[in-house]
Parts: sequence; structure tokens; C-alpha cells
Amino acid sequence: MKTYTLRAKEVDPQWHVLDAEGRPLGRLASEAAQLLRGKHRPTFTPHMDNGDFVIVVNAEKVKVTGKKPQQKTYYRHSGYPGGLKETSLARMLETHPDRVIRQAVKGMLPHNRLSRKLLRHLKAYSGPDHPHEAQVNAGRRRRKTEAASESEESA
Repeated sequence: MKTYTLRAKEVDPQWHVLDAEGRPLGRLASEAAQLLRGKHRPTFTPHMDNGDFVIVVNAEKVKVTGKKPQQKTYYRHSGYPGGLKETSLARMLETHPDRVIRQAVKGMLPHNRLSRKLLRHLKAYSGPDHPHEAQVNAGRRRRKTEAASESEESA
């Protein structure tokens, strides 16, 4: 019995659209991270990018519980002395809600080079519109034609 090993050319990425409206931030980020890594596939390989593309819409309407909007703080540093900047979650949700999603998903991915590659497959938008409708619909059309051809072959 041989072990099946997935090759890079055999990976067929799909496009998933997740609506963040009313969903807890952590649960949404966890689902997005699993889709990005490809853990939902039977061919999951930890060292390869065999995940899908994830589009998160309505990022500004994500649900955050408790006192997190006031207490959670995002830090960044310019590299210069005294260059530490901090921003609260409430302020970040007002100005850049897509970055809140990106940071949450980034923390749930492994911290290595593969993670940086996977994070490029995450697209987050503050409103309900996104410019990837063609990719999402192309995947749906491809699956419908494959299902139709399989049903014709079995008949």
C-alpha cells in the first residue's frame, strides 16, 4: 500500500465567501484559517498550500463581545525610538475593519513562510460588495458542469 502525496499542480483552489455580519470575530477567523490552510479537504498536507481563497464581506459588522472594543489594543512600531503606536479595537473597527479580520486570521495560521503565502489568499472588505464575483461564479459553473458530465456518464 502506497501513501498518497499531493502535488502542487493537482491543487484546485475554490473561492469561499464568508459574511461577517453578526458573527463572532474569533469563530469567523477560525473558519477562514481552516479554509485557507485546506484542512477541510481529504488531501490536506501540512507543508503545502492546498487551501482555498476566502473573501470576507461586511467586516465592519463583525460581532465582538464584552469589553474587547475598549480593552483590546493593536500595536505597531516604526522602528525608531519612541515609535510605538497603539490603536484600540473600537478605533480599528471604525477606520479599517478589514485589518481586524486580517490580524485575527493571521494569528490563527502557523507563524512561518507558508502562513505569509496563505494570508495573500484572504480578501477582506468592510462592505457587502467585493470585486471577485467572476472567480466565485467560475468555480460554481465549473462544479455544475463537472456534476452534469458525471451524471451523463453514469446514465
